[in-house]
Amino acid sequence: MTELTMPSSRFWIALVLGLFAGLADYLGGFLLVKRSPSAHALRYFVALGAGFMLAAALLEMLPEAFAVNTNAQWTAALVLIGYCSVHLLEHTLAPHFHFGEEAHDHKFLSIHSSYSVMLGLATHTFFDGVAIGSGFVVSTWLGWVLFIAIFLHKIPEGFTVASVMLAGGQGRRAALNSALFLGAMTVLGVLIINLKPGWVRAGLPLSAGVTIYVAATDLVPEVNREPGVRMALVFLGGVVLFFLLRMLGPG
Repeated sequence: MTELTMPSSRFWIALVLGLFAGLADYLGGFLLVKRSPSAHALRYFVALGAGFMLAAALLEMLPEAFAVNTNAQWTAALVLIGYCSVHLLEHTLAPHFHFGEEAHDHKFLSIHSSYSVMLGLATHTFFDGVAIGSGFVVSTWLGWVLFIAIFLHKIPEGFTVASVMLAGGQGRRAALNSALFLGAMTVLGVLIINLKPGWVRAGLPLSAGVTIYVAATDLVPEVNREPGVRMALVFLGGVVLFFLLRMLGPG
């Protein structure tokens, strides 16, 4: 099996983009604390990100995951493990978790529940970083595609964790620190794959499973909560955006 390496140029690009993605988590938390964003505006980010993520996972991550592995059955099993692991996590460690815009003003969570949700989201963000890092191990093009897919849902993600912490009775500082923690987990995921490029054989299919779960199971239901056709069109716009970037990218 060919040894996978990470060129130094890609290493630094992946790390910088991982930092940008992590800062977007913090920005989401900051906007929540400052009460700047509207729920409707955040839902547009969710819809666009869901379409782009699902297209990227199915049309880029999965083919590349099978390309870097010789055992197709093992690769498929890792995708399923990634999907099922997040599903299990959300229904055990973080049973109150809902992705996208969170409105907890009407509901006061326990401290235990709020930190459980934060840990559940941290798992997501870690694999966000793994996905970005894995993409740059394979190619610069795939790395950029996955960065865009992940960046689109980062602000709502930070908004979510900050709102959950406030609903658990924590202060604004704790809310901002929780968003910062999510960003740090993203950078950690990037860094681990950058330092151990061979782990992409497991990291890429696992993160593909996680990405499919987040896009199809967490984000799409948030899109479906909005009546009318507008959000569905925004979701399709995310898919179209992926295809446009693919047309502009390497053949």
